[in-house]
Parts: sequence; C-alpha cells; structure tokens
Amino acid sequence: MKRILCFFLAIICIAGCKSVNKKNLLPNISGKAGEVLVVAERFQWDNMLKDCVQASLCADVPYLPMKEPMYNVITVTPSNFSQMFQIHRNIILFNVNAGVNNPGVVYSYDRWAKPQIVITVNAASPEEATELFNANIETIMTAIEQKERDRIIANTRAYQERKLATVVKDFIGGDMVFPSGYSLKKRSDNFLWISYETTYIQQGFMIYYYPAEGKGRFTADAIVAQRNKILKKEVPGMVEGSYMTTSDYIKPMVKYGSYKGISFAELHALWDVEGDFMGGPFVSHSFYTPDKLNVVCIEAYVYAPKFDKRHYLRQVESLIYGFQWPEEEEEK
Repeated sequence: MKRILCFFLAIICIAGCKSVNKKNLLPNISGKAGEVLVVAERFQWDNMLKDCVQASLCADVPYLPMKEPMYNVITVTPSNFSQMFQIHRNIILFNVNAGVNNPGVVYSYDRWAKPQIVITVNAASPEEATELFNANIETIMTAIEQKERDRIIANTRAYQERKLATVVKDFIGGDMVFPSGYSLKKRSDNFLWISYETTYIQQGFMIYYYPAEGKGRFTADAIVAQRNKILKKEVPGMVEGSYMTTSDYIKPMVKYGSYKGISFAELHALWDVEGDFMGGPFVSHSFYTPDKLNVVCIEAYVYAPKFDKRHYLRQVESLIYGFQWPEEEEEK
C-alpha cells in the first residue's frame, strides 16, 4: 500500500510540475532602463542597419533642456548572442539571410527572461530588413516604450506609498500608484501636489481639475492657459512673488491618445519659475471625468539641474499611464 501511495503521489507531483507556468521559471531581465540590445551581423550593421536604427532609437528625446537619446543602443553579433545577452530587457534581433521565406516583424514577450520584449526582423537581405524596420518603426518604438512603462508601473506597485493612493482616490476618485519615498506636498480644493525631493533632484506630480466649459479645451494653448492660471496660484517659487509657469523657450506640443479606456491629450513642454532660475521638462495628460463635467490634468515634472533627465522623466511619465478610473465609473 505504501508503494502504491508513493507511486500516485509521484504522478501528482510530476503533473503539478508540468502545469507550472514556464514563465515563472524564467530569470529576471538584465540591462539598464532605457537600453536596447541589437543583434545583427557586423557587416550588415556597419553597412546599412546601423543608420536606420540609430536614426530612430538614438534620436533626441523631445522637450528636454539638453540633448539626450531616446535609448542607449548596444550591439552584439549572432555568434556572440549568448545566454548572458539573451536575458536583456529589450532586444531587437535581425534575422537576415537568403533563406527567409516569410519576411516581417515579430513581437514576442518573456522569451528568455521576464519581463522582456524581443522584436525579430526577418528579412532575406539587409535592404529588405531596413525597409521593414523603417516601415514598422512607430510600432517598434511604441512596443519598447510601453514595456519600459509597464516595468516601472509594476515595480511601483510592488513598493508603493499606499497612503498616497488613498489621497488621490479621495481627491479625484481615480486610482494611481506612487513609489515609496514620495509625499504629499500640498492639497487644496481642486489641486494636489505629490513629490519626491532630494538635494539635487525633484520628481513630482500635480493633479488638478477645472470645469469642462467651451470648445477647444484640449488644444495646447487651452491646456497651457489653464495650467498657468492654476499653478500661479498654487505653486509659488522660493523667491517672493515667483511662481511656476510654462516656458515659452520651446512651443508646447500636444498629441492625442488613449490607454486602458482613458482618452487624453498629452502635452510635452518645459516649465520654469517666473522671477527665479529654475526649470525642467514636464508631461501632462488632460481628460474628462467620467461625468464629463470637469477636465482632469495629471502632470509629471522633473527638476535635476546637475543630471541627465531622460530616465527621471520616463519614471514619472510612466506612472501617469497607470492612472485608472474605477471599473464602475468607466462603464458609465
């Protein structure tokens, strides 16, 4: 009887092991945030692929005070693409050879590690690979950027400042997560300011709302006008009479998108302080409340005069995408 029982227990254990999701056994990703590993033959990279990849992935991040590339690109040849490289966070793999019968771009996730994105460009020649990459560059860039955001949001959820989520829920009715170390800086009737501040770096969020009156409320000019009006009142500078405003050094840019059921106007611009010498980049999302009576604006900003700002801005910008209305309100 004992042998029979052990036999059945062994069968159950084996079946249980087989049912385990293979993704749970994958190693964690390697590489730095904002880094992309490109796998390509050296002569193909040097003679053609390098120019098209760097023109997009290494282009300057818009609306930063100083030039910084969108991503840091590192390269490796297929023969050197060992397990050490296979667990990188973002991989673009150029599979270029005459035997490719189905050219195209393939997206896969958690292939060798988690949370990972692997983008494979299958082509019969370097010329075809270049054409495919350029034709799909917007989708490729969006996929990498969204994966970077998802990692930031997931990591923040694991180590969040939970009391701030309660503050936002009470203030506007939506859900948003903030990393540990952030704190509530100010709250008024229609304005909320949450920030993380050290000696040399400030990252923060400002959430405010105003009546949804009139047309054209989601143009760049309309969003900036409301922003300047509210921030002049709510965000004073360190010098008496100074206040945060929108810089006119570069014209603000607005684009429109949607994420997880929320349609928004995304504004990119620079902020500065009227009457003082402070400034930096910011990104904001403006959208309706579920009842359409008010416009909500969630803004993420960075102040880091001694450091590059790309990574700091990506951190806070990603968390704006994490904002959600409760499901019952989304259904209305």
